[in-house]
Formats: sequence, C-alpha cells, structure tokens
Amino acid sequence: MAEVREFEFQIYNSMTKQKEKFKPIVPGKVSMYVCGVTSYDFSHIGHARAYIAFDVLFRYLKHLGYEVKYVRNFTDVDDKIIKRANEIGEDPLVLSSRFCQEFLTDMADLQCLTPDEQPRVSDHMNQIRDMIQKIIDNNCAYVVDGDVYFSVDNFPNYGRLSGRKLEDNRAGERIAVDSRKRNPADFALWKAAKPGEISWDSPWGPGRPGWHIECSAMSVTYLTETFDIHGGGMDLIFPHHENEIAQSCAACPNSNINYWMHNGFVTANDEKMSKSIGNFFTIREVTKLYHPLALRHFLMGTHYRSPVNYSIAQIEISSEAVYYIYQTLEDCGSAISQFQEEIKTSVKKFVITDDVKNCIKNLRSHFEEKLSDDLHTPTILNAALQDALRLMNKILSMLKKKLQKPQKLSNTESLIQLEKEVRDVLDVLGLLSSLTYNEVLKQLKGKALIRAELTEEDVLQRIEDRALARKNKDFKLGDQIRSDLTSKGIALMDVGSETIWRPCVPVEPAISSDGHLPGQPDTSDSQQPSLSRRYTTRVIAEEPGVELGSIGTGTRLGPKNEANGFKITWIGFELLEFVYIVAMTVSWIQNG
Repeated sequence: MAEVREFEFQIYNSMTKQKEKFKPIVPGKVSMYVCGVTSYDFSHIGHARAYIAFDVLFRYLKHLGYEVKYVRNFTDVDDKIIKRANEIGEDPLVLSSRFCQEFLTDMADLQCLTPDEQPRVSDHMNQIRDMIQKIIDNNCAYVVDGDVYFSVDNFPNYGRLSGRKLEDNRAGERIAVDSRKRNPADFALWKAAKPGEISWDSPWGPGRPGWHIECSAMSVTYLTETFDIHGGGMDLIFPHHENEIAQSCAACPNSNINYWMHNGFVTANDEKMSKSIGNFFTIREVTKLYHPLALRHFLMGTHYRSPVNYSIAQIEISSEAVYYIYQTLEDCGSAISQFQEEIKTSVKKFVITDDVKNCIKNLRSHFEEKLSDDLHTPTILNAALQDALRLMNKILSMLKKKLQKPQKLSNTESLIQLEKEVRDVLDVLGLLSSLTYNEVLKQLKGKALIRAELTEEDVLQRIEDRALARKNKDFKLGDQIRSDLTSKGIALMDVGSETIWRPCVPVEPAISSDGHLPGQPDTSDSQQPSLSRRYTTRVIAEEPGVELGSIGTGTRLGPKNEANGFKITWIGFELLEFVYIVAMTVSWIQNG
C-alpha cells in the first residue's frame, strides 16, 4: 500500500476541469488505460510526447508505492491501415504488426517502461462483438445494412467530457457522412465489409469494428468497467473519448472512470503536429540526430498539459543538459572510485556536510512537491536537480585541492549520497540509462558528429591543424578552425598541452572580417584562454588556477595543467543553466 507522504498527489481531471487529490478505487492499487497508436507508419514526436507523459505517471505511481496495472492498446484494424496496405500491396495485419514493432523500438529508445498489457484490436473481436450486442440490446444502437451505429439521442449524457453539443460532432474525424443515420452525430460501432477489405464475421454480417468501440471493449477486458485513469492526447477528448464513455455506459450502466488525463499537442509553427496534415517529424528522424534522452528531456521541459512547439534550438539545449548530467555523474563516479573501498572498510563513519544534507533534503522535497502537483516536470529539471549537480561539481573541484584525508573521505561520502539522490530522481523521470555514464556520453558525442557531418577523425585532424597553426603563430587560422567547429556544435577545449572536444550548442561567432569583434583589442588564440570573448554571450572564469575551456552553452573548467593528477571535471555550465532557464521561462510564459 502506498505510504503517507508530505505532499498529496493531485492530477488534473479533464472531466471535472480541475486538479483533484488522487484516490484509487482499490487502496494501494491503480488501474490505468492509455489509448495507443494506429499502427500504419512510424510514430511521430507527438506520439512520443503522449507516451513519455504517461510513462512519467506510471513511474511516479510506482515510486509512490502503488501496484499499477498499465494497459496501452494498438489499433491494428483501421481505415488508414487498410488504405496504406492497399497502396503498397501488403496484408493489413502484416503491415500493422510491423509498425507495432517499430513503435515498441521507439518506446524502448525513449526509455518508456513496457505496459503490463498491450492488446491489439485484431485479437479482441469476440469482446468487441459482445459489447456491441449489449449496446443494441440496451436500445442505444441500431443496424443498417450490416452497419451498426450508436444512437446518441438515446444517451442523454452525451457530451459531458468535452462539454460539446450534439451538433458539434462533425464529419471527417473518422465519422462518415451517411444519410442512413438517425442523427448525423451517430457513429459506427461496426462497419460492413467492403470488397477487398479485411473482415470478420458478426451477427450483422461480415465487417470490422469502428474506431471508438475498440478501446471500450479492451479496457473493460483488462481493467473491468470501472477503473482509475484513462489517458490520451487532448485531440482524443472529442470525439474518441466522448464516444468511449457513451459506449461503455450504454453497455454497462455501472461503467465509470475516475480520472481522465490528457496531454497537450506538439506543434510545428504553432500548428498541431499531425500525420494527416503532413507537418510531422517521426521519432526515428529526430533520434537519428539527437540522443533519445535529449528528446525525452525536451518533451518533459514543458508541462504535459501545455502545448510544446517543436524546436531544434530547444532540443539542442536539452542535448547539452543531458550531456552535463552524464558528464557530472561520470566525473563523480571516477572521484568516488578512488576512495570508495576505503570508505566501505573504514570503521569510522564519515559525516556529510550541512550543505549536502540541505541539498538532499531540498531535492527530495522539491521532487515530491512538483511531481505530486500534476506531474510538474519542468521545474524539477530546472531547479533542485540543477542545484544538486552544481554542488556535486563544487565538491569535485574541492577534491582536486590539497585536503586532509578525512576531509577528502567526507567529501567522497557526500558525493556518494548526492549521486544516489540524483539517480533516484533521474530514474523516476526516465532519464537514467541502463548503460554506463561513459557509454551515454559516447553516444551523445556520436550524435553530435552526425549533426556536424563529421567523423571523429575529421575533428582530430582539425585539432592537429589548429595546433600546427598556433605553433606557426597563425592565430587567425587557429581561431577560425575553432570557430568553424563551434558553429557545427563541436567545442574545443585546451587543457594543459592537450586539446579535447565535446558537443555544444552550435553558436555562430560574431567575428569581423579580420577575425575579431568590432571594438575589441587584437587578442590572439594563444593570448586568451578561449574564444568565449568573441561571442555575443560569454562566461568569465574567475576561479584561480582554472582555464575557460569552451564557449557556447557548455563551459568546461579544468586545471591549467595536469600536474596534480586529477581528472578534468565539469564544474561549470553556468551559461547552459542560464540559457536553459531563460528558454524554459519563455516557454512557460507562452504556454500560460
């Protein structure tokens, strides 16, 4: 049973149009149904937005201690599937099965947990036919020439979810214009077979189910007629979910769903992203260029009920944020490994510092408070989590200094505790990969090379070219090489005698024809720590003994030399945080 917590979990109920305290029907258990995809093509990032939102809900409910039964269906019988199959000469069920599997691959890439049940329409014809017959028997449906229509006139509560009137139900949203209907708003429960179409036998003749009846039949099959949560995109409120309610209640008067949850659209140029409009980007297209964790981070950067506008700039920022998270964790792991065994075997307990205790307390409290408030992920990503990462980097910096052994061990214990808390938060958010930190960093670098249309050998060659240019005192060429790579999303960092690279948000340099900002002194590549001063936004390194290693939205600070033997560590990213906070603030303002 879920334990009592400081913050009560509240979710916005689309039925009541307000946030409500979540109280499951069966204490300690949650039943949840989310409408799945119609599998005739690769899924787009609008689908990713929906299933990431409900994956966060699924994860958080489990985190709260609930036993959750999560059902998400596949619509594998539909007009669009049949049309696509006919166009390419493929069996409709083979085509839909193929795209079901592609969808599951995308969901795994995005780290969406697998639902407990993933029923397909084609496997539930008996349940669908039985429910239709009950609706007919209860005088809420009628048969016309092998078709079966739901009679909205015989269901007085029609429209209570959407608040729309009967005349608002319009043709074109999988609702055929048909003069045989008693009311134009009546919708198909069963469609009579057409020549050449896939069909199943029924008491009303061969045919296939209408769109809406599928979810009603499958939800009652796996969750009974009364369950806790039904979810989907806002576009499903009407007519799909409105029709689901009508069908389910007509078949079983006791049917009831306590909470209806709906996620906002993903838009492109402020228009809903949709396959039917053709303004969509598939998940696969985006993850070819960006790490799936970056896409997940981007989509969680806006509250799930608000619209999010597809933006390369925002995904770039999310990619940078994910890199920062994993570089911090990687550096943390490296530092811990030096002293972890000694801490484990020591009879003395090492006390963590007060600022670490307060940070952990604030992270836990902030995390619970914001997720309990209708899954408010943006503020978690942008506030307490960032504070914890900053503190981890501060401790990493301290560990590079000459400290007494007990102080080093105490700082290491602090890192161990902080890492655990950060991992717990990332896990519930679905941002914690099963791969090692280093493997994720390599993947992020690989995606950056793809975006830059470069190989690592290309980058290493340019690093050599720049080194040669600097050796020959051709500082303008050295500057240009670095600037060109930065504009492609590749940042160079000089650490002692070594130059390394990492991904960054592409930044166009504001450099004049002679290679310098107007009005600035003629400083060469060798005379300043980095090119950050040559960009319109810059970070100043003030800590003694560190060198500003990169421009753009990721500033890596490392020792000027490696004589102390410590690994260079990410202790900055102040500009990343500033850019990210500003970007998300603008997004919140735009989204209300």
